[in-house]
Amino acid sequence: MTLTDIQKQALIRKLTALADDEIILAHRGGEWTGHAPILEEDIALANIAQDELGHAMLYLGLRRDLDGSDPDRLAMFRKAAEYTNTRLVELPRGDWATTMVRQFLYDAYEALWLEAAARSTYTPLAEVAQKALREEKFHLQHTALWVERLALGTTESTTRTQKALEELWPYTAQLFQTVEGEAELVEAGILPDIAAVRGRWGALMVRHLQDKCALRMSREAFPGPSRENHTEHLAPLLATMQKVAREVPNAEVW
Repeated sequence: MTLTDIQKQALIRKLTALADDEIILAHRGGEWTGHAPILEEDIALANIAQDELGHAMLYLGLRRDLDGSDPDRLAMFRKAAEYTNTRLVELPRGDWATTMVRQFLYDAYEALWLEAAARSTYTPLAEVAQKALREEKFHLQHTALWVERLALGTTESTTRTQKALEELWPYTAQLFQTVEGEAELVEAGILPDIAAVRGRWGALMVRHLQDKCALRMSREAFPGPSRENHTEHLAPLLATMQKVAREVPNAEVW
């Protein structure tokens, strides 16, 4: 299908927001490399982080096809104020319970969004969503099992998991914020209806967190500011992530 100029600009904004979430969450996951509680999880979380970066490249690849932008420069040379990720993904790594709860909250959202996006009338997006969904289902299965294991484990693990959920839950509403022009893309069948995705996500949260894991769920989640307004945690994260690229901006991979 041929996009109008308005649709193209709206889709660029959406693809960038999706990619930014993946890039920042992948970095937080990567911070566990060498520090996870067991070797198997050290490897597993590193693989998940690598997959998330791969998803970001898929989204930025679609953007490149629309405006000719360079995915590497978008990731490595934008400042914090230019990133459009949610605050949920930029919060500090925290303990293992925090990491698993955040990853589960995000994985569930992403899996459901991708499942709907796989039916997009914009074929390039549908193909990307189908590819990423296969990996994201494994991510969701993995983190769901970890949340269950922690929530139903020892007194300490239960306490930490409940605390993580209470701290992270208010930030989840921002996952479902729309970008300018998104409504038109939904009407054209290009993007999923985010309200419908949120409804399915909420039902999944109740089934898993409350019914299966016996966690107390908050019913409140603040919408949050726009995606261009970040916490104090994003700039230091980007300084670390972008350090080599900025020091050697013309480096080539052989």
